Amino acid sequence: MGWSLLGGAVPLYPLYALFFTATGLTGGQISVLFAVWSVTSIVAEVPTGAFADRFSRRAALAASGVLQAVGFAAWLVTPGFWGFLAGFVLWGVGGALASGALEALLYDGLAAVGAQDDYVRLSGRVDAAGLVAQVPAAGAAVLLYDLGGYQLAGWVSVGVCLAAGLLALRLPEAPRTADEDDDDGYFATLRQGVREAAVNSVVRTAVVALAALAGLDAIEEYFPVIAADWRVPTGLNPLAGLVVTGGGVAGAWLASRAAGAGRWGQCLMLAGAALAAGVAALLDVPAGIVLLAVFYGLYRLVLVLVDARLQRVIETGARATVTSVASLATEVSALVLFAAWAAGGLPLVAALTALLALVPLAARGAAAEPAAPQHATSRPNR
Repeated sequence: MGWSLLGGAVPLYPLYALFFTATGLTGGQISVLFAVWSVTSIVAEVPTGAFADRFSRRAALAASGVLQAVGFAAWLVTPGFWGFLAGFVLWGVGGALASGALEALLYDGLAAVGAQDDYVRLSGRVDAAGLVAQVPAAGAAVLLYDLGGYQLAGWVSVGVCLAAGLLALRLPEAPRTADEDDDDGYFATLRQGVREAAVNSVVRTAVVALAALAGLDAIEEYFPVIAADWRVPTGLNPLAGLVVTGGGVAGAWLASRAAGAGRWGQCLMLAGAALAAGVAALLDVPAGIVLLAVFYGLYRLVLVLVDARLQRVIETGARATVTSVASLATEVSALVLFAAWAAGGLPLVAALTALLALVPLAARGAAAEPAAPQHATSRPNR
């Protein structure tokens, strides 16, 4: 789930790869930058989750926006390999700070007032809003580039990230309890979260289920390629992408209405997503974009429900840390998606989706768990 409505509205996102090549970077150098970005995110993932749990989820979100802003500024002030490298390190740490913090902040805030059942509805809408934000971001990228090139698009992006950080400071955060104030500190929180994710069988199952499904979202990177392979004209390719994104928006937005579907219902929805993707691959025509949108919508709907299941079964105060463990595992499952695409394209991805349709059934223990106990809902307000 995106940590901020502004998070997807950064106009530099559609342009930064072009910015790198325009600066003179080679394909190999760009690959190194992406690798450093990924490794930084992986290394920082769980430690930053523990920071959010021990100190403040709200502060973690604010710091995320500031670090990303500073990272973009580094690109603009010192365009070149080392400036881009520094920016990616900052972005990687900033992204890790946000990962898990918003989910924990939202769930615990709702639980503090006895409204944790609203988590599916609200998280689905935040997820949908994050996808919708990509549309104006793409339009702004075109307009800003025409007006002032990469520099203007970049500095506006810096401003957007800073604004997101400032808005994060206005989010409500449940107060810290006396028991949590008396804990042993940051490393105790880190150990507690990792231990719960690894030892508690119900939580571990929910973590693995979320990670397995979330890795499938990497298919989004291939939507333009799929459209081109289906002979969608280049000028219409962005519109085809918007159709697929629209399916994801609809699925996330409607997740709360499917919350009562149960494990078998989620299994059937994922099977339907696999069928839609498989049929679209067999048709191999531009109209298959509609079926691809159905696939993405059903997938994002189930993803919101599986995330909610994880939040529901976490029992300790290390909610962001546990969620960060799931995010870390997602990086591994995304590699499976990349391998499936490389080996067999969309048909093999559809087969992988069909296999993942069994995940909700495997998570039956987590599905039966009650809401998280009240002692796990309070967070620092600093």
